[in-house]
Amino acid sequence: MRQSQLFTHTLKESPKDEVSFNAQLLLKAGFIYKEMAGVYDYLPLGLMVLENINQIIREEMNAIGGQELFLTVLQNPELWQKTDRWNDAQVDNWFKTKLSNNQELGLGFTHEEPLTALMKNYINSYQDLPQYIYQIQTKFRNEIRSKSGIMRCREFLMKDLYSFSKNKAEHDKFYELAKRAYAKIFARCGLGEITYLTFASGGVFSEYSHEFQTLTKFGEDIIYVDKKKKIAINKEVYNDEVLKNLQLDKKDLVEERAVEVGNIFTLGTRFSEPLGLKYTDEDGKQKNVFMGSYGIGPGRVMGTIVEVYNDEKGILWPETVAPFKVHLIDLRKNKNEDVYQILQKNKIRVIYDDRDCSAGIKFNDADLMGMPYRLVLSDKLGDKVELKRRDSKYMSLYTEKEVIEILKGNYK
Repeated sequence: MRQSQLFTHTLKESPKDEVSFNAQLLLKAGFIYKEMAGVYDYLPLGLMVLENINQIIREEMNAIGGQELFLTVLQNPELWQKTDRWNDAQVDNWFKTKLSNNQELGLGFTHEEPLTALMKNYINSYQDLPQYIYQIQTKFRNEIRSKSGIMRCREFLMKDLYSFSKNKAEHDKFYELAKRAYAKIFARCGLGEITYLTFASGGVFSEYSHEFQTLTKFGEDIIYVDKKKKIAINKEVYNDEVLKNLQLDKKDLVEERAVEVGNIFTLGTRFSEPLGLKYTDEDGKQKNVFMGSYGIGPGRVMGTIVEVYNDEKGILWPETVAPFKVHLIDLRKNKNEDVYQILQKNKIRVIYDDRDCSAGIKFNDADLMGMPYRLVLSDKLGDKVELKRRDSKYMSLYTEKEVIEILKGNYK
């Protein structure tokens, strides 16, 4: 991409009406646009980050047998009434609307009900199980407070996977696979070292659910972390009985602020029973399908990355999710696209700052936007080019051939 052709641009100051740190940086760097509280547009650079995160999620979900689909946002009340979740007293964050004939509809805040109903058409026998179905789709939640930028929105993307198993034993095997897949996702997004499997309330479904909590001083949750065992406990279930059950010692736990980037739940027959999702077992008996739910908010992951990876100059994107690997700045008097074309030829993702503006503006924008590498071409450097990692204070000079090998990961 040539930066001169990018319709967006950076801002000199953070928007005064935005209190969340992640949104301040993303707005200033030109990655998102705020429509209203809790509602954000993803601009080209922001969408690239979001799609990179989505691709990591897809790869890891597919690796454990997930099949992707895309369900509708519009929801029929009759389905949700069967599980008592249309009732505002049970679920208080619905967005509801009406058709011209006055028929009431909902905008989906989750999809256990519609997918369970859909699977009745495809699950009849034990031979049809297990199944692992997921989507990356827009959700709507009428959040009372939306002051955490893209980490808590009223309209947002969610990856929600639902498992359909014959029994708890079969479910538990997949549940462990999902734990490991989630750990891989957050590691690939650059959050692995500071994201902890966290024991939380299982509600009416099971003894525990499991959250994936990333440490950040801006987090909404309080967790207690055993950094040696790499597990944590959410404050909501923190007590002596839970500590004993998990074989944790209070003196080994550190209180931390964190943000929940993912969660997994055992649902059991909570939805299959009222919605009639059954299968015939090997003995010809009808049984309820045993279910689980597994969620990740890609936008929340993106916001968390920004909260964690930044400095006084701007964002520091991990290479795996960055829109581009290299920010190319040409300060030569006689500019040409030779290096830009070479980078593209070698399949190195590059944004080329070809704008007619000062070096200071270009450097400031590159730091704010946060690509992993900055590559500078200048007449002062002779036949060398200047390469600097965004997360380093140091820069080095290389030949064009050397820098290509470095960026390809082949330089010795």
